[in-house]
Amino acid sequence: MSKRDLSLPKSVAASGSVEGWNSQSKDLGTLIRMLHDMCDATTVPEALDQVRAVASLGHNLWAYAYMRMLYSKNLNLYYATLLAEPDLLLPVVYTPTVGEACQKFGKMPFSARGCYVSIKDRGNIKQVLEEYAAAELSNGPDGKPLCDCIVFSDAGRILGLGDLGTWGMGIPIGKLDLYTVCAGVNPHRTMPVIIDAGCSGAEGNTDKVVVRDHPLYTGLKHHRVMHKSEAGTEVNSAYYGKGNMIEEFMQAAVDIFGKQCLLQFEDFNSNDAFPLIAEYRDKFLTYNDDIQGTASVAVAALMGAIKLRNPTCSDLIAELKKETFLFHGAGSANLGTLSLLSKEVGVPRQKLFVTNSAGVIWRSEDGSQGNFRNSEQKEFAQVKKPAFDIKDLPTVISTLQATVIIGAVGRDPGCFNKKVVDTLVETAKSTRPIIFALSNPKTQAEITATDAYAWSGGKAIYGSDTAMDDVVVDGQLRSPGQVNNIYIFPGMSMGAICCKARNIPERIFLVAAEAVANSLDAEDLKADRVVPSGKRIREVGFNVAVAVVLECQRLGLAAETLGANRAEVEMSIKSKMWSPCADSGGYEDPVVLVKEGVDPAQQICSRY
Repeated sequence: MSKRDLSLPKSVAASGSVEGWNSQSKDLGTLIRMLHDMCDATTVPEALDQVRAVASLGHNLWAYAYMRMLYSKNLNLYYATLLAEPDLLLPVVYTPTVGEACQKFGKMPFSARGCYVSIKDRGNIKQVLEEYAAAELSNGPDGKPLCDCIVFSDAGRILGLGDLGTWGMGIPIGKLDLYTVCAGVNPHRTMPVIIDAGCSGAEGNTDKVVVRDHPLYTGLKHHRVMHKSEAGTEVNSAYYGKGNMIEEFMQAAVDIFGKQCLLQFEDFNSNDAFPLIAEYRDKFLTYNDDIQGTASVAVAALMGAIKLRNPTCSDLIAELKKETFLFHGAGSANLGTLSLLSKEVGVPRQKLFVTNSAGVIWRSEDGSQGNFRNSEQKEFAQVKKPAFDIKDLPTVISTLQATVIIGAVGRDPGCFNKKVVDTLVETAKSTRPIIFALSNPKTQAEITATDAYAWSGGKAIYGSDTAMDDVVVDGQLRSPGQVNNIYIFPGMSMGAICCKARNIPERIFLVAAEAVANSLDAEDLKADRVVPSGKRIREVGFNVAVAVVLECQRLGLAAETLGANRAEVEMSIKSKMWSPCADSGGYEDPVVLVKEGVDPAQQICSRY
């Protein structure tokens, strides 16, 4: 493995090495020894026994640390274990556990996995990526490093937790693990990246955690340099203008790995997220999962809700157009969903409403006045200030006659109270109202599944971003659907990678949403789930990838044609899906195993 000086966080590099960093603290050294001795599994059943034992303590942070150690000791066994029990372990390695893991990332032993691109590297970013690639990635027949995709974040808005700086590396790492588990992306050809442009103090994150000023903070210990954009919002100065570091980073990645390398934006602050994806979506193969992926899975879940109301419905899009939507919260998630519903689904603007902290968003006819905060909010603002109390949710619901309410506020847990639910049930009349609580982690949810079902008399169709416990309603078990991007981004990225897509227009996200909704089976409908069971996540990822490739080919966006029909495309994608056994000369298709009712733990990686 090549030495790394450039692609480590600046504080870690200054210590001389990863080992040097971890040896500076007695706690880190003790944790490494404990985790190393704890994690001695050599087979999937042993690893499952060990991680279950750790998780039985009731706190998944230790289970998260265990899985990180397993990855460092045996990558194939790590992924085989995740594939064997995705329903159990994906919440450990990603949401909801990853939120707390990022808040404490520097307090855990530092791992070499992940590339750190500092604002101090401007003008030299290509060399940073080249160093990481030489040390960590596979090489092609020509000896050059291979990278199919990069997930990159500046950690300016980690989940609903705020600015966590370089400690936010847990997000790109976790995201790429889901690429592999849920869709078969080759982990040897992926790169998690943190853009280190500084970090806010404790006031910049939701829980007021000391991150930047902690002795074990790995990144640059200074504020982000900000300026006010033309739209009047605070943005990172380093990301704009000629020679900005985002464009330098993206161009460097393409120069090294080729224009087919997928570059996924992740967890940028909304003020930066929207203008950056608008600037680069047609210049690179890129998308922003917080905006577009979240929108896609929300629309998928809305289609799923229509199916729960009417399992025989043959035109889900037509039914969606009949609903009246109230989006509570005007961040990237809700604004992205509004855009997809309006521009691709075709929901009339007079049926789409959104709030911010000032209430229902409105603007004057000439756009010079209003309570919008940026141009994205302004686009979906109501013309003329409403005459009713725009900050009182029950009044808003009743006046607008909303039938769907989607919360993604991030900072107002429990805001969908009993009065809100009562009003929504009343306005929905004979049909079942739809309630989505999409803020995460779980502590930030607008409403729990238990309250939604209880207060609505069992009428509500409920979904949440973070998994909620099952609830028994009138003797029937309901398993609330987890309306999480995990159903979209793995298959979206795998499809784009497989066909070497030139770009990813909004139409592709609607196609992906339909693929998820069409993956619902009889068991899902019986359990009142708006999205498929997490146990079938690899199957859903595969379905999305197939739909993405077929649509890219239809639109002329695929540089490589995978087949003349669906069957041929399916076969081609299956042949490209990485499995833990592929490196050992064997290949068992997890999708087939699941469909045939075979326990993947018995078949996948029985060699380990």
